[in-house]
Order: sequence, then C-alpha cells, then structure tokens
Amino acid sequence: MGAAMLTGVITEILIPVAAVVGIAFALLQWLKVSAVKLSPERQPPAGGNKKNGFAADFLIEEEEGLNDHNVVVKCAEIQSAISEGATSFLFTEYQYVGVFMAVFAVLIFLFLGSVEGFSTKSQPCTYSKDKYCKPALANAVFSTVSFLLGAVTSVVSGFLGMKIATYANARTTLEARKGVGKAFITAFRSGAVMGFLLAANGLLVLYIAINLFKLYYGDDWEGLFEAITGYGLGGSSMALFGRVGGGIYTKAADVGADLVGKVERNIPEDDPRNPAVIADNVGDNVGDIAGMGSDLFGSYAESSCAALVVASISSFGINHDLTAMCYPLLISSMGIIVCLITTLFATDFFEIKAVKEIEPALKRQLIISTALMTVGIGIVSWIALPSSFTIFNFGEQKKVKNWELFFCVAIGLWAGLVIGFVTEYFTSNAYSPVQDVANSCRTGAATNVIFGLALGYKSVIIPIFAIAVSIFVSFSLAAMYGIAVAALGMLSTIATGLAIDAYGPISDNAGGIAEMAGMSHRIRERTDALDAAGNTTAAIGKGFAIGSAALVSLALFGAFVSRAAISTVDVLTPKVFIGLIVGAMLPYWFSAMTMKSVGRAALEMVEEVRRQFNSIPGLMEGNAKPDYATCVKISTDASIREMIPPGALVMLTPLIVGTFFGVETLSGVLAGALVSGVQIAISASNTGGAWDNAKKYIEAGASEHARALGPKGSDAHKAAVIGDTIGDPLKDTSGPSLNILIKLMAVESLVFAPFFAAHGGLLFKIF
Repeated sequence: MGAAMLTGVITEILIPVAAVVGIAFALLQWLKVSAVKLSPERQPPAGGNKKNGFAADFLIEEEEGLNDHNVVVKCAEIQSAISEGATSFLFTEYQYVGVFMAVFAVLIFLFLGSVEGFSTKSQPCTYSKDKYCKPALANAVFSTVSFLLGAVTSVVSGFLGMKIATYANARTTLEARKGVGKAFITAFRSGAVMGFLLAANGLLVLYIAINLFKLYYGDDWEGLFEAITGYGLGGSSMALFGRVGGGIYTKAADVGADLVGKVERNIPEDDPRNPAVIADNVGDNVGDIAGMGSDLFGSYAESSCAALVVASISSFGINHDLTAMCYPLLISSMGIIVCLITTLFATDFFEIKAVKEIEPALKRQLIISTALMTVGIGIVSWIALPSSFTIFNFGEQKKVKNWELFFCVAIGLWAGLVIGFVTEYFTSNAYSPVQDVANSCRTGAATNVIFGLALGYKSVIIPIFAIAVSIFVSFSLAAMYGIAVAALGMLSTIATGLAIDAYGPISDNAGGIAEMAGMSHRIRERTDALDAAGNTTAAIGKGFAIGSAALVSLALFGAFVSRAAISTVDVLTPKVFIGLIVGAMLPYWFSAMTMKSVGRAALEMVEEVRRQFNSIPGLMEGNAKPDYATCVKISTDASIREMIPPGALVMLTPLIVGTFFGVETLSGVLAGALVSGVQIAISASNTGGAWDNAKKYIEAGASEHARALGPKGSDAHKAAVIGDTIGDPLKDTSGPSLNILIKLMAVESLVFAPFFAAHGGLLFKIF
C-alpha cells in the first residue's frame, strides 16, 4: 500500500506546534490591539509618513475643536458598561448550562454503562468480532469525560471571544478618528484573536484528549475514537444554549430599541436617550460573538470526531497508522498556518484608504485562504497518507488512493467559498437582490416583506447544489470518510472565517459607542461603513456554518448507521418513514419556539422603553439619563427563561426516539431534520441579512437610487426598519440555531448508538 512519508513521531510534534503557533499569533494580535489606549493621553507623533502609525494623521475632533479628553473618557465608560453587561449575562447563562452539563454527563454514563450491565470485562469489538475491546463501562466513563471536555472548551471559546470583542469595540471607535483604515485593522485584529484562539484551542484539547485516552485504550483504537465522539457532543450542546440564549437576548433588545427609538420616536440608532441601547450592544457580544464562537467550535469538533470514528475502523485504525489516523488533525494544523499568512494580507501587506475598499479586503481574505489551503491540503495528503488504503463503507472496506482524499477535502473547501459568495450576492447591498428589496419599501412594509421572503427562498438554490455536488463527489471517492473530511475542508480556514465574522459585531459596537459618546457624524459614517461590510461577512459566516453543518451531520449520520448495525435505511418501511416526516417537522417546531421567545421578550422590552420615554421627564431632550439596567435585566431574564424549552426539544428527541422507537426510526428522524433544517436555516439567515442591508442601503444614501428612497425617517426608511426588525430573529436566532439542531441530534445519536442498538425500540418490542 505504500507508507506515508511523515513518521508518527513528527506528526505528534507538528500538531501541538501548529496549535501553539496559533495561540501565540492570537496573543500577538491582542498586544497590537492593546496599543490603542483607552485613556485621554495622546501619544506624540512618531515623525515621518508611517504606514499604520500615527504620523501625518489628524484627528477630526481636533479639526472640529471638540474636547478629546471627554470623548475618550466617555468611550471608556460605555465600553465598561457593555463589557459588564455581557460578562454578567454569560455568567448567569453558564450557571444554568452548568447544571444541564452535569445532568447530561450522568445520563451519558448511565446509558452507555448499562449496555453491558456495567460489566468490567472485555467484550468482542463491534466491527472485528475476533478481537476483544475494552468494556462498555470504560466507554461510558471516557465518553462522559470527553463530553465535559468539549463542553468546557466550547464555553471558554465563547467567553474569550466576548471578552476580546468588548475589549476592542471602543478602541475601534477611537481609531476611526484617524481614518477608516486604522479602525478596520483594529476590528479585524480583534476578530483574528478570537479566530486563532478558538481554532488552536479546539485542536490542542482534542489532541491532548486523544493522547491521554490512549494511555488506557492502548491498541483498542475502535473504542478510543468512539469515546472521543463525546467531545463533539459537548461542544455542540453548549453551542445550542449559547446561540439560542444569546440570540434571544440580542434580538429582544434590538427589536425593542428599533421599534420605539427609530419608528416611534424618530431618534437615530444607538442614541444614548434610548433605554435599550446598552442591552442592544451587549447583545451583539453575547449572541453574535459568544454564540457564534461556540457554534463553529462545535462544527469543528464534530467533523474531526466523525472523521476519526470512520478512520478508526478503516485500514488506518486496523493497522495502527498514527500519521494517517491524524489526517483530520493535520488538515486543521495546516489551516492555522494558512490563516496566519492570510491574516497578514489584511493587517500588514495592504492598507485600506477608502470606505469602498473594506468589503473587497474581507472577500480577499476568503479567496486567499481558500487558494493557499488547497495547496496545503495537497501537501498534507501527499506526506501524511499512504499511496492507497481502505476506508470502511457500511460493512465493507473500499479501496481509496491519497489523491482521492485530497479531492474530498478540496471540494468541501471550495463548496464553502461558493456558499459564501452566493450568500454575499443575496445579502450585500452592492448587488441587485438587496437593492430590489430596498426599492420595494417605496410602497410600504408589506411589499418589503414579500420581496425579502422571496429573496431568502431563492438564495437556497445554489448552496444546496454546492452541498449536493460535494456530497456526491466525496462519497463516491471515499465513502462516509470522504464526506467527513469534506466538512473539515469547509472548516479548515475557520480562523479566518471567525476573524471576518467577529469583525462585524465589533464594528457594530464601535458605531454604537461613537453615537453614544456624541462623536462627529463623520466618525459615525466610517463606523457605519465598517458595520455594513461586517453585516455581509456575518451572513457569509452563517452560510459557512450551515453548509458545514449539513456535511458534518451527514458524516455523523453515516457513522451512527454503521455503529447501530443498520444495513439499509429503507424509506418505504413505516418505521423509517414516520421518523422521516417527524424529523422534517422538528426544524419548524424549533423555529416557532425561538421566534416566539424573541417576540415575547421584545414585547416586554418595547413596553419598558415606551414607559421610560413617557415617564422620565427630560429624557427626549437629553436632560435625563434612561434606566439602562432594567432593559439589560429584561433581556437577561427572558433569554435564560426562553432558551430551556428549545434546548430540551433538541437534546431529548434522539433519546426518546432511540429508546422507545429504535434505531431505524431515529435514522429517519435524523435524515428528515437534516433535509428540512438546512433549507430553512439558509433562507432564514439570508432573508434577515437582506432586510438589514436594505435598511442600511437607504440610510447610507450612497447612490442616486438610495437617496431617492431616503433619508432616515422617510416612509420608505420606516418600511425598511420594520423589515429589518422582522428579520432580526430569523438571521440571529432561528437561522443560526438550526445548523446546531441538525448536527447536535446526529452526534448525540452516535454517542448513544451502543445503548440504542442494545436496548432501543421498547415500544416495538412490546407491541
């Protein structure tokens, strides 16, 4: 078969080194962001026309004679309030989530331990009956440990992201006084800190867990990598609560602030007179940053686990070929190095001098990282894989060559880029779809809503074809392992993807701080330009997350079907078909719960904001301060209360179906949820993104057409604000949470597969 060029020892060195390089690069970017001081002292010019330095820069405030000292102090105060609100919410959320984590860990231990009656005797291996593997009790213990490891890493990823974002928002605002280029670099560097920390931590913790588990499992790689799947389950279960809880928080505040502030009172966005303004800015950090960080970490962990499980029962695992076994981890290691080089193009190699250069710079990041990663995948496939090997394919071993695996990863990577650019086309106000939506506002909110919904449905077509082609090609070449590594390919540039994604909310917060600090309208124009580009890139990030979730959940589905010893999933059998139709319904049920939750919380927020405007004398005139704390409390209480039912629906469905209806019905549920969930997630995210950017298109008034629809406060603008408000829960709560639903149910089914295969289907056994 031909051995790989890379030895096991070098592999064991390269993976942790790549992770440490990623962490070191993140710290370096953080130090550069820290150089922007949140104190009134002004650094003296350094002389010469220095690129990205202070020389030859004139502060707008100085030109306009504003008091620099007061502006900086005010920015620092606002940043502190946002940071405290976000930290307080996350600590409250994590207390509730911690209880769930402990209860679910006990459930994993009890369910998996009971497979062999808590026996401590070795048992015949699942896929090689002539060999003996570690007892089921060991699998229960180690699956529980890996679940807790994944959960803690996910929580830490989200929390660190939030801390970095709240650290950088006011610094981005202050840098905007020196030009749009300086502000862009500060926001992007902060996003890169989060991206690299998450990618490197995810890789390092998984690598350490595998090596520690190996001390016990020894040559039983089948058992070892089955236990490791708990890591993906832990990551995604925390991401679900982070996404749903954070999404409800941010959208309750956003809807309340927009409806009363912009539509009823006709005051600008992020006006300090608006009582919900601090809660709105806190929401950007806990929903778009912390929730998204946990979400993408979960996708990364699950795609790695799916690939490792299939590899462990293929020739890599049977022959104990460590280098080939670690192929998914080597792809992620190469991704960190590629993203590091790519980031330098945005922060060091090119300088942004004008607003129109922001979006191309962010798009260039995606193109450069994809092109470089294609070369990186080729190198890893060449040196880490034997020239030919076998891959487990539903009971048989399929012969595969190393170049075929290269194509599997590469097609996932390029499908991600296609999905990203299609998402951008449908959500950026530079293109006709969003401009058509903006134009429809001339006749009111109803036509705006009709056009927006049509755009969302239409935007599903090309991404689904891209996912379908990548599934067909990767499965034809390397069976389920091919699909797992295609998902990993899509996520291989996760550090760059997250940097671009986190950049958006940081810029949004920077604009809010500029408005609240009373800075000049020219600074607000710059932060708005950063934010508009960030809005589109956030939509691209959601596209990546949904596309990778589809591939990940299919790979996990394949691993589950194999582990549960299902020979074929026959749709014509009643057991499977009832599962299929119920599974297809679940995303609608879940979306209904999350949308209603946002609606209820927003209702409370609107009433509170109205009450304050009506009852606090001098608030509209700017002579009195609103009660921000009450609005923050409303969002916090609502999100904690409302995140539990949707979370319970997703977590309990596989357990109930597998236990009472058996593995065949559960396979139908997983297939149905995957097929309908992906479509709803893409259309919801893109509809919301398009409505948001249609509103920004009218507000910016950058073209003759946009100026004809404006200005702010016009009937067309008010119709656009209503569309944006309807889209808020679609793009930031229901849409992004659905990709977690489809992959979380799949990974949970895989973890509990031994129990379901042994004791599942109680109802069918009784009747």
